[in-house]
Amino acid sequence: MSRIAFSSRRRFVALATSCAAAALLPLAGHAQAAWPTKPVRVIVPFSAGGTTDILARAVAQELTKSFGQTFVIDNKPGAGGNIGADAVAKAAPDGYTLLMGTVGTQSINKWLYSKMPFDPQKDFQPITLVAGVPNVMVVNTEKAAARHINNVQDFIRYAKANPGKVNMASSGNGTSIHLAGELFKTMTGVHMTHFPFQGSNPALFSLMSGDMDVMFDNLPSAMPHIKAGKLKALAVTSSTRSQALPDVPTVEQAGGPSLKGFEASSWFGLLAPAGTPMDIVNRIQQETAKALATPTMKERLEAQGAIPSGNTPAQFAQLIDRELKKWAPVVKASGAKVD
Repeated sequence: MSRIAFSSRRRFVALATSCAAAALLPLAGHAQAAWPTKPVRVIVPFSAGGTTDILARAVAQELTKSFGQTFVIDNKPGAGGNIGADAVAKAAPDGYTLLMGTVGTQSINKWLYSKMPFDPQKDFQPITLVAGVPNVMVVNTEKAAARHINNVQDFIRYAKANPGKVNMASSGNGTSIHLAGELFKTMTGVHMTHFPFQGSNPALFSLMSGDMDVMFDNLPSAMPHIKAGKLKALAVTSSTRSQALPDVPTVEQAGGPSLKGFEASSWFGLLAPAGTPMDIVNRIQQETAKALATPTMKERLEAQGAIPSGNTPAQFAQLIDRELKKWAPVVKASGAKVD
C-alpha cells in the first residue's frame, strides 16, 4: 500500500470517528434532559404531619410542576430518622430517590447513636437547604393554667417542685426536638422523663391529650395548635424572636441567668445518595430555589415560622460540616446517648 493511500485511509477513519461522535452528542444531551422519566420518591424519615413532612410536601408539589413527573412522599419513621435516611443512603444514585434530611439525621445522630448505619457526609450528596426553623417550647394550655405556668420560669419552678412528674415528648431520639429538651435539662437542672415518638404529629397529640407535659417542637408543626389555643408557647429556642410569634420570647430571654446562650434551632434540606450525577443534583437545586423564592411559597413558609433558603449543593455541604462540629460537644455535654 502506498504512503498516500495509507494517509487517505487514516483521514477517512478519523473523519468517520468524528462523525460518529458528533452523531452521539444529541443522544447524550437527550439522555440527560430525559430525567425524570418516572416518579421520584422523596423519603421523609419521620411520620406525616411534622415539620419535615410539611416542608417535603410543599417542595414536592412545586417540583412535580417543574419537572412534569410526580415527586412522591414516602414516610419512613424510626430511630430518630435513621431508618429513612439509611434507605436513601443505600438507594441507587440515579436521581429517583431523595431524602428530606434534618439537622438530626445529618448532624446530631452521628454523635448520639453508638452505631450508625450510614455516614452523614460520605453516603449523601447534598442538594439544597430548604429551610431553617426555630423550635418552640410548648405546654398543654389547660394543664399549664391548672399548674399556674405562664412562662419559662414558672415551668422551671414547677418541674423542680415535682421531680419525676414531668414528661417530655419528642419526635424521636436524636432529633433537634429531643436535643433542645436535653440542653434545657442540662442548663436548668430540672428532671424531665423523655418519651420519643415516631414524628412530631403523634408527640403533639399526646401533649394535647394531656399524657405529655412539654415539648420543644419545630415551630411549623406546632403553630396550628398554638393558634387554636390547644398549646401554649412559652419560648422559642432560637437566638432571636420569630417573626411568626413576635410576642413569644426566646428561651434565653425568658429563662434567666441559667439559660444564657441557649440556642437549638432546626433545619431541613434535600439530599441524594452519594454518586448521583451532578447535572441532576443541580437541576433539582435550581428548581427548588426558584420555588422557594416565589412570593407565595415565601409567605407560606414564613407564616409557619420557617426561613426558606435554596442554597447551592456546596453551601449546603458546608452547613452540614459546621453543624456536625457544633452538635458534637452539645450531645456530649447533655449526656444523651442511644444504643
